[in-house]
Amino acid sequence: MRATIMYGAGDVRVETVPDPALQQPTDAIVRVVRACVCGSDLHPYHNMPATPGGSPMGHEFVGVVEETGREVSTLKKGDFVIAPFAWSDGTCDFCREGLQTSCRHGGFWAGNGIGGGQAEAIRVPLADGTLVKAPVGEDSELLPSLLTLSDVFGTGYHAAVKGGVNQRTTVTVIGDGAVGLMAVLSAKRLGAERIILMGRHKTRTDLGLEFGATDVVAERGDEGIEKVRELTGGDGTHVVLEAVGHMPAYEQSLGVVRPGGVISRVGVPQYEEAPIGFGTLFGPNITLTGGPAPVRAYIEELMPDVLDGKIEPGKVFDHTVGLDDVAEGYRAMDSRESLKVLVRP
Repeated sequence: MRATIMYGAGDVRVETVPDPALQQPTDAIVRVVRACVCGSDLHPYHNMPATPGGSPMGHEFVGVVEETGREVSTLKKGDFVIAPFAWSDGTCDFCREGLQTSCRHGGFWAGNGIGGGQAEAIRVPLADGTLVKAPVGEDSELLPSLLTLSDVFGTGYHAAVKGGVNQRTTVTVIGDGAVGLMAVLSAKRLGAERIILMGRHKTRTDLGLEFGATDVVAERGDEGIEKVRELTGGDGTHVVLEAVGHMPAYEQSLGVVRPGGVISRVGVPQYEEAPIGFGTLFGPNITLTGGPAPVRAYIEELMPDVLDGKIEPGKVFDHTVGLDDVAEGYRAMDSRESLKVLVRP
């Protein structure tokens, strides 16, 4: 089969690799119908050292079950499924608590002998706990929106949930990428009436307004902080949803959060040290939360609104490539020509 392999920064190739095969009785083989390039894929695209063996890529996909191990009981050949970006057993204590990204027996795609989703097919460990069936066919117009449940929608929703967004909270979203826009949609879904989106790409912030943002602040740094303060009577907002992962976004979060508020981070942090002392978090009683989203915990909650057409998160996909052209998809996202690239194997 064909699969995407990254060999180093900027070096993305599509190569012929062995077809996936069942290895454990709890495995399933899924034929990938749609995948995509994630903003977090751009971190290794920028920084990955040259790696002779390469690394499989992709952690967001939907597809059709082609084969199941003998212990798989909830899935059968032909089922259309959504795969969260972490695989999990669904039965350990962390999974029962809704934290599947910390599953005692789970893991993440594209590592430890598990392939990536930017491929024609993939072996899914712990299939019963991992995969979620969707009542659609592989030609459904809903596939782009269902694909967002694999990561970006669930991640934006996780940010809002961890931030405690509700009808009484004002919200700032930092970042106009796909996750930031999904954070806007999620904050709106949870009832927030004031949602300030900080972003400077008009086509993206226009989509953010469609998803529920009430204000857009294009300025950055101190100027952007001052603008949010002006919009909120000098206080800042109760919740900040940080969907970037770089230090300037964290510093901006500190500048726009209200005393007693919450900064919820889901942008993968590209730093290990950050201000957390008396003058930043402790003194004003700021809570810092967030982390890798356990999207498996949210798929069944969010999917009905997608199936009913109440929301269309798939609008974040603005460019489609075939699998053999996935390197072009990386380039387009890296250059900001595309918001999020859909891959059709």
